[in-house]
Formats: sequence, C-alpha cells, structure tokens
Amino acid sequence: MTVSRTKIGSSLSIGLTGIQAYLLTMQTSIHAGLPQFAIIGLPDTALQEARERVRSAVTATGLPWPSARITVNLSPASVPKTGSGHDLAITLSILAAQGLVPPTLIEHVVALGELNLDGRVLPIAGILPMLLFAKTHHITHALVPAANLAEARLVPEIRAIGIEHLRDLIDLLRIGSASAQRRYSIDQLCDQYLERAVHSQPTLSDDTTDMHSPIQGDMADVIGQSQAKHALVIAAAGGHHMMMVGPPGTGKSMLASRFSTILPPLSTQQQLEVASIRSLAGTLGQFGISNIPPFEAPHHTASAASLVGGGAGIARPGAVTRAHHGVLFLDEAPEFQPRVLQTIREPLETGQITVARAKMSTTFPARIQLILAANPCPCGYDWGNGRRCSCSPREKSRYFNRLSGPILDRIDIQIEVPQESLFVPSPEQPQESSHILRERVCEARNRAQYRYRELGWSCNGQASGQWLREYTPRHALLPIIEALDQERVSLRGADRALRLAWTIADLRHADKPTIDDIAAGLALRTRIHA
Repeated sequence: MTVSRTKIGSSLSIGLTGIQAYLLTMQTSIHAGLPQFAIIGLPDTALQEARERVRSAVTATGLPWPSARITVNLSPASVPKTGSGHDLAITLSILAAQGLVPPTLIEHVVALGELNLDGRVLPIAGILPMLLFAKTHHITHALVPAANLAEARLVPEIRAIGIEHLRDLIDLLRIGSASAQRRYSIDQLCDQYLERAVHSQPTLSDDTTDMHSPIQGDMADVIGQSQAKHALVIAAAGGHHMMMVGPPGTGKSMLASRFSTILPPLSTQQQLEVASIRSLAGTLGQFGISNIPPFEAPHHTASAASLVGGGAGIARPGAVTRAHHGVLFLDEAPEFQPRVLQTIREPLETGQITVARAKMSTTFPARIQLILAANPCPCGYDWGNGRRCSCSPREKSRYFNRLSGPILDRIDIQIEVPQESLFVPSPEQPQESSHILRERVCEARNRAQYRYRELGWSCNGQASGQWLREYTPRHALLPIIEALDQERVSLRGADRALRLAWTIADLRHADKPTIDDIAAGLALRTRIHA
C-alpha cells in the first residue's frame, strides 16, 4: 500500500495507575516516507513491543500492511503507559487511518486486549476497573478479549463484545465493506455480528454472581474461648484492629480465619471495589463477586513489596490492598521483619497506601481490619507455670520488641487467648454460630451508621476522637483521664479506648457509653508483655 498523503485515525483505550483508570487516545498517522513503525507517548518496553505483535497479527489476517511511515501517539503523552493491553486499540487506530473503519463508528468504543502473533486476542488484567471508569466517560461499547467477557458484562451500561481473534474484529466492523459500515450504527453491527458468531459467548456462572454465597467455616467450630469471641464481636462491630496472644493450639488462627464470617456483608459499591482490585490482581476468576469481606493471610516471610505492593515500573497491589474492606491476618506477627511491619502503619491510619517509584507514585485503597496473632514467647510455652519454656528473658524481650510501640498503639484490642481445659464443648454452654454473632454485629453497625449518617463514617473505628470526646458524658471520661495521668495510655490510645467504649455501648443498644463501658474499653487495650 503506497501512501500519497497523511492519514489520521484514532481509537480509545484505558490505562491504569494502580486502581485509578484514565482514558487513552491512540492516534495514528500514516504518511509517505521510508517504512517505519513508531510508538510515542512514554510507552514501556511491553508497549513498545506492540509494534511487532500488531504488525504480525494484522498480516496474519490477510489485511495489507501500509508500506509507509506509521506513528502511533499515546495521548496524554505526559503519562507513562504500561502493559500489552493496548494492542487491540493500536490496531483499530491503524485500520481507521487506512480508511477501513469510519471514525464515527468507533468514537464511543473502547478497545482492550493483547494480541498474539497469529492474531489471537489474549486476556488482560483490570478489565472491571477500566470499564467502570469508561461508564462515567460516555463510553457505550467495549471490545474485550473473549476470555474477559464475563468480567466485562458486570458493567451493565456498557455493551461488551468478546473478541477471540483479530478476524472477529474484521468481521464485526465489516472491514472491506465500507458502504455497509456507513449504513449501520455500532449497535446494529454488534447485533448482526452476534447473530453470525459461531463461538459461544461466555457468561457469568452462578457462583460468581451470587451475592449471598455460603460462608465457609463457623465460629461454633472453635471450642470455648468465649472471651476471645466477645472481643472479636467488638472488633467486628466497631471496625477495630485486634491482637491475640496465647500458646500454640488455643485457636488463635481458627478464630482469625472465621472473623470474616461475623463481619457485615459488603455493600454493592464495596463489592465492586473489591472485585476491581481482584481484577487488577488477576484473581477475580478465582474469587468472583461476593458480599463476604476478603481475607488475606500472608506468611511471616513476606517482603514489604508483597505486603504493600510493588514491582518493576508501576507498582502492583499487595496483600494490604487485596484485603481492602476485609481482614488482613498476620499470624506469628513477631516473626515478621520489623521493617515489613512498619509499612502497615500508613494504611491503618489513612485507609490507603502510596507506593512511590522514580517515575510516579501509585496510591491503592487499603481500608482493612488488622488481626495479629502471636505466641507468648519464641518457643510458645511461656504460659501457665512456664516449665516447658526454654526461652531466656532476653529472647522473650527481643521477640516482642519486633512489635514496635507505634504499631501496638494502633491495635485497639489486645487480649490473651489461654489454653482451654475442655476438649468437648459443654451442653450447658452451647457454641454460638457465626450467623448469630453477625446479627449482633450488624445491629451495632447500623446504630453507628445512623449516628454518623451526616459525618461520612461507617463505624466507630473511623470516628473522630474529637467528636467522641465532645459527645461522651463528662463523668464517664474519668477512667481515661486517670490512665493518661498515670501514663498508661498515649493520647492516641485514649481515643482508641473511647472508640471501643462507644462500640460496647452500641452492642448493648445504649445511646452513649457509661463509665463501665470506658473501663472495659481500657481493659481491652491492656498492653501484653512476654
């Protein structure tokens, strides 16, 4: 194909910086000159390599490749672009520049997908957050890899078409039949394409769309530990962080793993946020859409990057972000490297994590509930009479010193989980199920949400200490004032004890905490020493 004058074609794609999406315009210029294919606009290595993937895929379909100078500009040019998910959009802009696709036909169509050398369209991560963003920018149609179609259809206001091969795109847009294109709208072409398509379009399975999936595990599975369960109910009702210390085999891990089962179900907006993170992480197909809060439990050998996010170029979400609106459980917490533990201080306070890189910073959502578990000493047997313990006082001190004061000060509830004497539950003390405990939690949460309905908080764990101090009866604050005078708590610790007191009041259906509630809140914050 010989080019005598400059031709311009454009298409739309969507990029991601963390979980935040932005609209990309792929503008292609084809003009006379020595054959060359260039991509400009701060592409990374994977995006630069799109030149070879696109050229090979187009020629594999039998379409002519322009014997001219081709320049693809990624706009906005000042934002770094990453990944191979823009291959389909680049191809569409080249076809538009050749005059094979009318510009008006694709002006509200976004194209997403990676191309193989033979023209197959490969799935990409992050389709859901991309299309949720596209919905707010008047995008009406999306061309996505067929393997991502089920995920794309979670956004009902955008019509998604699954593309298995570049020939499907040619067939859909009737490339080579320009007169037919101009007689139809993109909706009509999509209708006709779906009628002619021989491959079956994937749909969401029932277990993916079920917003009331059965809960795995139950608090009733844990024998005894009534005090620990009561503390977990308080933590769930108020959105408080919690630490459990006890000997091996007392049920700390079992209690933590079932904590999600007593949390309130996720709202529709929260489900979409969690699903978007899972889409970006590539795990949406594994977990699907559910109203059950996520649960993440990284091993104590985890690095800082795996916990808060990282990687070459633009950072990817870590365990803290994957636990957004859910639970982050750190078992054997003192075994984590102190530097790794310090990285979670920011999300505990702000509900988000910022990962800085040389070229840009990426901010991920990270509103989590942190649950820590620890043994009383390195060997785990410093309980009861302590005869089985083989640790020296120095080893015990060094073990717990890995949990710094600033970290422990942010943990609202710190309790001991002792060894239970019963192996079989007593019929006089039936084990309450997660369903019963969750009902109590939801009632307390509803009271807090109604109280903070005009303030933007959803639970006591998010409430301002200033607001709580102002509306707490003055005489009820005496235990906190005494604890501050005796330097038993910091100012932050006093505010967190006050939040606990309001949660305890909510659980007993009281409008405001009493002096006993505040004393109980302080007791739950008792610092644990090895």
